[in-house]
Amino acid sequence: MVMKKLTSIFTDDMDTCIFTGSPYVERHHVFPGVANRKKCEKYGFVAPLRYDLHPNGTRFNPTPENLQIDPYLRRECQKWYEENVGSREEFIQEFGKNYL
Repeated sequence: MVMKKLTSIFTDDMDTCIFTGSPYVERHHVFPGVANRKKCEKYGFVAPLRYDLHPNGTRFNPTPENLQIDPYLRRECQKWYEENVGSREEFIQEFGKNYL
């Protein structure tokens, strides 16, 4: 099976966790839901995370620190969107919420 080539605003290395440097990663689509999956891939809102840091993963370890990963990534994505794509209103229209 060939994996889809995903890009990320967070890194050029999709095979290494952006927080730990671990090679044991799962690709996390930052915004949830089927409708947002394609948008995440379009904008690069995908992050390689070690399996225990992946909020949607089956092996996620919900420590207080790890529970901050999703809100952090969503804020960073929104900042990037507003600097590179469109306005805050357009972001909210596209992703449904303001994270800043």
